[in-house]
This record gives sequence, structure tokens and C-alpha cells, in this order.
Amino acid sequence: QVQLVESGGGLVQPGGSLRLSCTASGDILSINHMGWYRQAPGKQRDFVARITSGQSAYYADFVKGRFTVSRDDAENSVYLEMNSLKPDDTAVYYCNAEVIVGKPYNPNKYRGDFWGLGTQVTVSS
Repeated sequence: QVQLVESGGGLVQPGGSLRLSCTASGDILSINHMGWYRQAPGKQRDFVARITSGQSAYYADFVKGRFTVSRDDAENSVYLEMNSLKPDDTAVYYCNAEVIVGKPYNPNKYRGDFWGLGTQVTVSS
């Protein structure tokens, strides 16, 4: 199996910055895309940003120019640098990854979609 663990959330003032991290562990052969979603109270979970194995990055319109997604394949990690934060950015941020799961030299493998438990980001003065 695969586990994703997020960190880096917290309380920040409007206009401030935070950096979220997410590390995947387990029976990982490779990771396709990794990314971030967020869910505010009473709202649906929304796409925030994604980065492919080829380092192509995609963003929701509401974070373009403010957030930057990056990944470190050696660490099986994805990061979200968040700048110019607004109160509307307050939400639980979830890490997501599409992983090829299996063990080396074992032909049994599968592609799975995994989620972390989330990290709270609160933007408030």
C-alpha cells in the first residue's frame, strides 16, 4: 500500500506565505502525477494544482500567479508554495498522487490513486 502525509499547514495573515509538503511512502515503483486539492467548510473538494512526472504543472485559475507546485522524485514528495494568501484560501489541503504500486522484480503491480489526510490552512488577521 501507499501512504501520503502532508505537513506545513497553519495560521497565516492575509498576504502571507506558507509551504506545504507531502511525502509518499510504501510499495512505490513510480509516481505519475502528484498534486493538491482543497476543501473549505461546507464546500466541495476543489482542484488546486498538479505536476506530472514530466514536470508539467497545472493550476486552478484562482491560484495562478500565487501558488507554485513542485516535486522531488528522489524523496517521493510534492510541495505547494503559497504566496499572497487570502482569507478565501482557508481550507483543508489534501495531497493526491497516482502511483504505480508494487515491488521490484515482482510482476504484480497496479495503478492506484491515493490521498493524504489533509492539513489545515487558515488565512486570517
